[in-house]
Order: sequence, then structure tokens, then C-alpha cells
Amino acid sequence: MKRRLVLLTEIIAPYRIPVFNALAKCEDIDLHVIFLAENDPSLRHWRVYKDEILFPHQVLPSWRKRIGTHNILLNSGLSAALEYSEPDAILCGGYNYLASWQALFWASRRRTPFIAWVESNAQDHRSGNSAVEFLKRKFLGRCGAVVVPGKSSFEYVRSYSVPEGKIFTAPNAVDTELFARQAAEVRKDAGARRRLLGLPPRFFLYVGRVVLEKGVFELLRAYGTLSEELKAEIGLVFVGEGPARAELMRRAPDGVQFKGFAQRDELAGYYGLADAFVFPTHSDPWGLVVNEAMACGLPIVASSAAGCVADLVKDGWNGRVVPRRGVEELAVAMTALAHDADLRATMGQRSRERIAAYSPKACAVGIAQAVASQGVPDNA
Repeated sequence: MKRRLVLLTEIIAPYRIPVFNALAKCEDIDLHVIFLAENDPSLRHWRVYKDEILFPHQVLPSWRKRIGTHNILLNSGLSAALEYSEPDAILCGGYNYLASWQALFWASRRRTPFIAWVESNAQDHRSGNSAVEFLKRKFLGRCGAVVVPGKSSFEYVRSYSVPEGKIFTAPNAVDTELFARQAAEVRKDAGARRRLLGLPPRFFLYVGRVVLEKGVFELLRAYGTLSEELKAEIGLVFVGEGPARAELMRRAPDGVQFKGFAQRDELAGYYGLADAFVFPTHSDPWGLVVNEAMACGLPIVASSAAGCVADLVKDGWNGRVVPRRGVEELAVAMTALAHDADLRATMGQRSRERIAAYSPKACAVGIAQAVASQGVPDNA
């Protein structure tokens, strides 16, 4: 018998739609998704691909306010939505919002299994506040199971005294087939695409928010230390928006381009033409742009602070892992890749091979296993 699973999550993120579509296809899951908001225009300008949604869903009325680094999101109608959905289990994306706690208390009163989906890791700079850590421990302690995307999050959740048997891995995923297909199309007519996008013949690529904590200034400094001959041969392209962009542009030497925000279907034009992808973040729960770049066949240079690195990037195999804020190490890794076409090709192929296991279907299977662990519903 199918179990009615209500999945509570923040916004209609384009990378989650394929995962939720795959989850809705699971033979033992009857999925209903509740979004706390349609989008978050104060942070990202993602297009909402509503035509790709193949699962029942609703968007709650919401009010949002950003105060510094804090994101306040309030909703109405959650209890009514849960009552109407009659869930056999609830999967909640994180513990950051009031709605997460409301759903937890609702489930506790009705003895409905409650599962948390947690992406945090020990290197996330947002952790450490004693009050926040206390609340996390309380939240996780009341969950019947916890879903994590990979090794770093698994260890993080286990550090909160959650038994290993209650932790389920649902590999973080993007639509790998879509990105691989789009990148292959781009490469078929590479010259024309370069001219259309105004890209240099060769370049390192960064995709993401242009903010201090993503390590963008270290990346710029590392590029600046490359030899003049190498910088004349290979450029650096930033794709994304953020408050650090203006200062980054002011400091940028020749050979550095800033392309602004790109929607999902525009990204393959950059991934498909780049020599390598660089992700120098100071702190990141995962880093799905690394999934995208690997699906497009790129070698990866990433900081050890990225949550995805423990699962996706093997130093010297499909890329290089460098310490956060490691300007010198970034420059060394970029130089080695720039000078060795065979190495880039080998690492890029290995990226394709590794990311194949991080599919939307694999993520859906991990979630379904967590739901199944909560026993048989009373109405079965």
C-alpha cells in the first residue's frame, strides 16, 4: 500500500523538481509537496519551471524579510494544509523556519512519523551558536529518521547523537542527463557559442552567488598570481550575482569576465566550454553547482569546506581539493590543469562517471527508504 508522504520545503527550486518527480514515481509513495514560498527573489532569481512539475503540490501564503544574514519566513495555512493532506509521514527540509517546528509539533500531537532532511555539515560557518545548536539537537531528537545528502552531513547528524540506523542517505542530485545533453549540444558548435556569449577561447569557470563566503576574492587573487603568459592564454569567468560583484569587478585584472546570473538552461553554455570548474567556498552545505559541472564533464577544483567534496571530488582523480582560503593552493591547481589537456580530459571523464550515481532517482530511493523505516501506517 502506498504511504501518503507530505514533503515540506522552502521554494520551488529548479534542481529539486526532478528529484520530486522521481519520488512521485516510487511505487510505495503517494507524494504531496508543500512549498513555503514560490521563490526567494531577494537571494536568487530562479525561473520556476512549473511546466516540469509532475507531482501534487501547493504553495502556502507567506511573508519574507531579510535582516542581514537572517532570513525570516512566516506562513499561514500550514496546519490546515496538513489536516487536508492526511499524511502517513512528513519529510521536512531543515529546521530553519517556524513552519518546520509547527509541522514537527503537528506530527507529534497526531503521532505521525516525522523525518528531517538535513544538509548541514560541521564546516558550515553558520553553525556554532549555542542557542541554535541547542534547538537543532532538540529538533533532531524528536525525528523518527533523518535524510542526509552525503558523508559530511551524515557525520554531522551523527554528532547530534542520532543513531546511525536512523540516518538515510539520499544523494544530492540535479538532472544530470539534462546537463550532459545540453553541454554536448554546446560543444557541437563551440565557436559560435563562444562568440554568442562573448567568452574567451579558454577559461576557468565559477558559478554561484558572488558573495564573500563563496571564496570569490581568493579565486580572483589566485588567478592574479598566475604567470602573465598563462593569463594571456586562459581567462576566468564568473557567472552569478551578489553584493560582492562590484568590488570584485573593481579588483579584477584583464582576462576576467563577469556574466551575471544565468538560468538553469543557460548554464550549459558556460559549463560546456570551460576548461575546469572552480568552487573555492569558505562554507557550503553541499554545492550543487559541482554536480552540474561534473555532469558536463569538467574537472573540479574545490575547497575542502564544500559539503559535496567528501562524496564527489577525489583529489588527483577527478580534480583537486584545496583548503578554504588557500590562494596559493588554488593557483597551483589551476596552473596544473591549464597546462595539461590530457589531465583535464581524464578528470572530466571521471567526473561524468562519478556523478552518474547522483541522480534524481537515487535521491528518491534514499528518501523512500527513510519513509519505509517508519513502519506501516495505521490505516494499512
